[in-house]
Amino acid sequence: MDSTSTLYVVGNINVDLIMGTLDSWPQRGTEVMLNHSELRPGGSAGNCALALEAMQIRHRAVANQGDDGLSTWLASHFPHSAAHWTRYHCETSLTVGVTHSDHERSFLSNLGHIVRLTAEDVLNQLPLRASEGDIVLLCGTFLCLHLYDEYPMLLSELQQRGYLTAVDTGWPTQGWTDEVREQFSHWLPLCDWLLLNEVETLGLVNLPDLETCAQQLVKQLSGRGGCVVKSGSQGAGCWQLQQHISQPARPVTVVDTIGAGDSFNAGFLAALLHQQDITTALQWGIAVASLAISTLPRRYPDWHQLQLSAQER
Repeated sequence: MDSTSTLYVVGNINVDLIMGTLDSWPQRGTEVMLNHSELRPGGSAGNCALALEAMQIRHRAVANQGDDGLSTWLASHFPHSAAHWTRYHCETSLTVGVTHSDHERSFLSNLGHIVRLTAEDVLNQLPLRASEGDIVLLCGTFLCLHLYDEYPMLLSELQQRGYLTAVDTGWPTQGWTDEVREQFSHWLPLCDWLLLNEVETLGLVNLPDLETCAQQLVKQLSGRGGCVVKSGSQGAGCWQLQQHISQPARPVTVVDTIGAGDSFNAGFLAALLHQQDITTALQWGIAVASLAISTLPRRYPDWHQLQLSAQER
């Protein structure tokens, strides 16, 4: 572990209550008993930061927090980062994730503190000048409502400070509208790495062919990184201006897919932080995600396990 660079994970850190398995929605006024539940820190940024902590990767979670009873509990899981978080007088953001027997999931979320996160909050938690190789990952794009409006300014400032930038947008609550695509066009040139799943990639470009969509997105990025597409059980691929590399995923027994893409992000960007090549980065991302989705309670690989799992591929 010889990297002195830092991965800053910016975005939605909230409380997740995962419950399942549910295949038909209960009638109003009735109650159903589910066979498992887990209360854990979550959100796209939270899931990624927890994976990085397990892998002993140099990082910091950049976020904000509310001031209710859940705020202290949530912050306690990020002891090296939470002291820097901006506190708002509001409730903590909470997501109830309901799992289904086909491994799909549904989410119910309140607004809470994450919608109040601002670019000022983020920039105040980052060094004025990046060290060599430092990366800032922005995630939970459409849930951090205030921050999303400030993406063009924020990404511009991050590049001026010398950071590599990565974005995992997630799914827009309003759907992939022409207005959303137009908003993206203002900041994609300021983004180095775009980390999406297949459906998000198709929705953002609005074309039916995945490879064409990825190639178009690469041309809109800064040119310093590429477009990574996560394909679940099929693995992942990375498109850059001069090459396309893909890696398959080994079969695992899926227990909980919530946060799979966030776990992948942790592995992929950790590899870049350690100056690994793209093939290795994809392998690390798949290895972290595979362990995360196949364990309950959730586990992530430590540094030694990460090296072994990647070598076994």
